Order: sequence, then structure tokens, then C-alpha cells
Amino acid sequence: MNAAATKRISPCPKSPNCVSSLAPDDAHRVDPIRFTGDPAAALAKLRAVIEAMPRTQITRIDADSLHAEFTSWLLRFVDDLDAVVDPDAGVIHVRSASRVGYSDLGVNRKRVDAIRAAFSTAG
Repeated sequence: MNAAATKRISPCPKSPNCVSSLAPDDAHRVDPIRFTGDPAAALAKLRAVIEAMPRTQITRIDADSLHAEFTSWLLRFVDDLDAVVDPDAGVIHVRSASRVGYSDLGVNRKRVDAIRAAFSTAG
């Protein structure tokens, strides 16, 4: 595991409104996004996948990471997604969490699963 990723992705709180590929427990853990080839190309591909999603804004991107905000349709809640490329492992570590509330009814887990699926099928 890339030490830089663990420093740049915050741990999930005890509440069930967060998932992370670096979480030590099953309740919060999701699989990272796997890639082959150029890490910069993988990050660009991830950016395209996220930008294609509704009510999404990428607020920060650098050479090996990005931060995106997802706004819910009805109540306008904002969820944050952080992604950090780990080139040695061939994965992108992700964390998706709600800013407010206790439960997210599985929204963050579904979002990461949808991003992973879209990433694997994107050209």
C-alpha cells in the first residue's frame, strides 16, 4: 500500500456514511479501482468517468489525485470523493463520504461501485 495514499485519504468515521478502499473494516471497505498502464492516463480516465456523472464537480486535480463533490438531486446534500493513484499497486484508492448526517442509505458505496464499473468499461 502506498504510504502517500494513506496520508492523503482520511479514515472513515464510525458512522455508516463513508466508504474507503483503505478502511480496515468490512463495513466501510470498498475495492480500489484497478488499472494497467500509465498512471496519468488512469487518472485522466477516472476524471472523465466522474465528469460524466450528474451533479458532479471536480474541485481539485493534481498529478496523482483528485477531489470531487457530488450534490444530491432533491435535498442538495454534498458528498466528497477523494482518489489517489498508487502506481506501484496498479490501483486508485478512493474514499467517498457524506458531509452531514449519520446514514447515507448506501449511496457512497453505490457511487464508488458505479465509478469502478464505468472505469472498467470506459475506453
